[in-house]
Amino acid sequence: MNLDYIVREPEHITPNTTVLFMLHGYGSNEQDLFSFRETLPADWLIVSFRAPRDTQFEGYSWFDIDFNNPENFIDIVQAKEALNGVLESILKVVNHYGLTEGKVNLCGFSQGGMLCYALALKHPDMFNYVACLSSYPEEKLLDGIVKDKKKLEKLRFFISHGTDDAVIPMEWGRKAADLLYDLSCYFTFREYMSGHGVNQKNYMDLMDFFAK
Repeated sequence: MNLDYIVREPEHITPNTTVLFMLHGYGSNEQDLFSFRETLPADWLIVSFRAPRDTQFEGYSWFDIDFNNPENFIDIVQAKEALNGVLESILKVVNHYGLTEGKVNLCGFSQGGMLCYALALKHPDMFNYVACLSSYPEEKLLDGIVKDKKKLEKLRFFISHGTDDAVIPMEWGRKAADLLYDLSCYFTFREYMSGHGVNQKNYMDLMDFFAK
């Protein structure tokens, strides 16, 4: 799967350059999270992927969602295809730029966040900072995750959720805290007075997380 993406390159790229990969939510596109680039570190390479599936109103999705069926909320076959496609595309970008020593970070919103949980917990040796916004860890995508505390210790998670989220319920988002606590992962979990989105305080806290 060759994913389309947009990129902001820093002035100098070395093997030590940090890269941030962005995964947008259902019905959105690669421009959405890319707007964050203005306040992210200037020396980072920023790559925002476009999901492979078309949705209504000229948006894209990583996989289909059935809002009327909480037990089978996501199309698991499509989601696993997307997961493999994102991993493949990340490796291609890292190899293309020769980023052999740099940190690899993730930022995902909603279903993009679900993929970020799975990527980071299945391949903890590859990633560093992971931000999952208005999302939740989907158990059906977390088969075979790494549970070795030593392998997970370099991961840092920033989890945010709106208390009035009508798309992904707050209690689903809170599952992340239980999961990451059980795995002894380092994480920050924040709740905001907002819906399914990122308000100003959430945005500032996210930038603080990436600035560390």
